[in-house]
Amino acid sequence: MTYSEARPYQPGDDVRFIDWNASARMNDAFVKVFTEEREMTVMLAVDLSGSQRFGTQGGSKAERVAEVAALLAFSAIQNGDRVGLLLFTDRIEAFVPPKKGRGHVMRVVTQILDAKPEGRGTDLSLALDKIARLGGRRAVTFVLSDFMGEMKERSLALAANKHDLIPVEIVDSRELEIPDVGLALLEDLETGELVEVDTSDPAFREAYRQSFLDERKARAARFRRHRLDTLVIDSETDAVEALGDFFRAR
Repeated sequence: MTYSEARPYQPGDDVRFIDWNASARMNDAFVKVFTEEREMTVMLAVDLSGSQRFGTQGGSKAERVAEVAALLAFSAIQNGDRVGLLLFTDRIEAFVPPKKGRGHVMRVVTQILDAKPEGRGTDLSLALDKIARLGGRRAVTFVLSDFMGEMKERSLALAANKHDLIPVEIVDSRELEIPDVGLALLEDLETGELVEVDTSDPAFREAYRQSFLDERKARAARFRRHRLDTLVIDSETDAVEALGDFFRAR
């Protein structure tokens, strides 16, 4: 709600809205009139770290992130909202201030698709700190990431208090289950570290699966503590349908 004007006081008006400055100038009682501000600011914080290159079904997580970001951006301009962009890895890769218009949204989407990040790692705390420092009004801020990186509690709290923060977790179904293919050489896409594992060992596959589930469960609990609405989109989910269900639920 934003201040619009002052008008003469009428019986039944809430005395808490009396405009004392206007009343003193006019030597009569005036109240403040407010109008609802419909325009919103939508910020897209997009993770470009190395782990986003992973993908087994229908493309990489990076392509999935770009798809979801584009859907959110074009939905925002249909509502007449402003859209901004933050690209991050283990550093801030780019920042595009919020603006309106189809041309601006095309620039935002193109910048996501054409991004060539300098960093490979993930520093979620750095991105959240940047979000918390953004000036202006409270923004609806979508953080699109697999959240495989450091996320300090203080950074999460500050960003959640400043803005309407919505974590969008992008996952690939293969991340949950390692197939039995015998000895395999696995590479960490963010550090380049190589490790040889025996995927034919059921105990190893179960330990990996449980570790992955425990991390996701702990992360979801953190988001709930800060009362954040969260969305999980995996490689088999229809993004349009998932976003529609999410907004209807809100």
